[in-house]
Amino acid sequence: MPQQELSADDPAHLTTTVERGSFAHARCSCGWAGPARRSRDRARSDARAHSSDA
Repeated sequence: MPQQELSADDPAHLTTTVERGSFAHARCSCGWAGPARRSRDRARSDARAHSSDA
């Protein structure tokens, strides 16, 4: 099940964490996609970092 995080700074950036097999990666509504990670927590960190950079 994808997890969604809403950035308080920019509501246009809605990030999700998507799992594919043993990997997870972050995606954003703006079209950005993070690298595949074995750690779900690391994928969520990628999403938070993207939201704060955007």
